[in-house]
Amino acid sequence: MARSYRELIVWQKAKGLAVQTYRATEQFPRPETYGLTSQIRRAAISIASNIAEGQGRLTSGEFKHFLGQARGSLLELDTQLAIALDLNYLTPDRYSTLDHDAYQVLGLLNRLIESLGKKPLKP
Repeated sequence: MARSYRELIVWQKAKGLAVQTYRATEQFPRPETYGLTSQIRRAAISIASNIAEGQGRLTSGEFKHFLGQARGSLLELDTQLAIALDLNYLTPDRYSTLDHDAYQVLGLLNRLIESLGKKPLKP
């Protein structure tokens, strides 16, 4: 197991996704500042933050719990990005890039969660 969450590829990718999400939401309409923009940003930050917090816990069960929280935030982000696309706040190309990156993080999270327990997850 990694000595630091910073060594985890899933954390590195999740942090990169959060940065890209912030950049993508910079051009959202001003009235969305406290609406969809804020929701998307919180979900994106929550993914990497939960991975870090979980890795700092004392047991693999606690780590797995926080990875599950990160997974939930990732799926929340995925839904919010799809809504932003439907509202034309994101271009199809920008959405596709974010969606691809989110899918990569999801796969890494699923594999890490599975490595900590025996029950496989659905993609």
